[in-house]
Amino acid sequence: MIDLDITSLAEWSGAVDRPLVIAGPCSAETEHQVLASARALAELPVDYLRAGIWKARTRPNSFDGIGDEALAWLVRAGRETGLKTATEVATARHVEAALEAGLDLLWIGARTTANPFSVQEIADALRGSDVPVLVKNPVSPDLALWLGAIERVHAAGVRKLGVVHRGFSSADQTRFRNKPMWDLVIELRRMIPNIPILNDPSHISGRRDLIHGIAQRAMDLGLEGLMIEAHPDPDNAWSDAAQQVTPERLGEMLDYLAIRHESSDDVDFNTALERLRQEIDRVDADIVEVLSLRDRVVERIAECKSANNVTTLQVSRWNSLLEDRMAKAEELGLSRDYIKSLYEIIHQESIRRQSEIMSVLKDVPAVPS
Repeated sequence: MIDLDITSLAEWSGAVDRPLVIAGPCSAETEHQVLASARALAELPVDYLRAGIWKARTRPNSFDGIGDEALAWLVRAGRETGLKTATEVATARHVEAALEAGLDLLWIGARTTANPFSVQEIADALRGSDVPVLVKNPVSPDLALWLGAIERVHAAGVRKLGVVHRGFSSADQTRFRNKPMWDLVIELRRMIPNIPILNDPSHISGRRDLIHGIAQRAMDLGLEGLMIEAHPDPDNAWSDAAQQVTPERLGEMLDYLAIRHESSDDVDFNTALERLRQEIDRVDADIVEVLSLRDRVVERIAECKSANNVTTLQVSRWNSLLEDRMAKAEELGLSRDYIKSLYEIIHQESIRRQSEIMSVLKDVPAVPS
């Protein structure tokens, strides 16, 4: 675990007993558009108005943001509606301009998080300020990069600190623009238990029809907030049109979100939960014991293979075993993907253990795992 001195979300966000909500257009396009967004969002349980001022685009001829001029639009919108304001910063100069304009929250984007040099420059520019800062996960599923960015910003004295889960790029074709990879979010929570985690379902989904489902999954995991792109006329947005919703649709989604809590005061619930947890503990103990038994069989297989000069990896056997286990899992109502992932880990350990034992038996240095 990493021990960071972080101010609680409730102390600086104003969101108590409900998730923090940051919403607004992907990009500030015109002053009218920013003001129209703010006026509509001010009617909803939204805490911060977001809008991109500087947009890092993949292609050079794409719309890359209005720039500094739009800072005044955002400030005016916040002043007129009472919403706090937020934008993304990618350079030290962005930080200086946003702080001078008086914005209330800054976030570091996924591409910037992936570059420690850029993060350090931003952290240095933030030193001495009291503005809340959110760090989006890097584009690639690299937890160390994410943790490093968080630590750099924290080392600069930022205590109103949180993160945003916006999904990860992947070569796999999925229905999402960026794969959620919830396991990395869970691991981040385990490593820094007190850091607020927000979810960005807009960038994960890439499609407005998937946003609500992702947002609900985030609430089910106990994440503290949402960052959602909302535009008065999303179909005609200048950037990321497909993943933006109208303020009206955002209001509907927020109304239908089931907000979860970490615990309950209901005595019957706690009694039942404790009983079920004890049952899980017994099952887990059995699983560990069976894995130990399996490992002992693997050792005997390694001895047998070594004595007969047979390779550790038997592809046809592995393919047959995997298909058999997935089919049996399906019969029992388990996900094939779940069992496939589980057995890939088990098989990898089996090959490693066989290699280790056969190396000892043949007095050959083991291949590092």
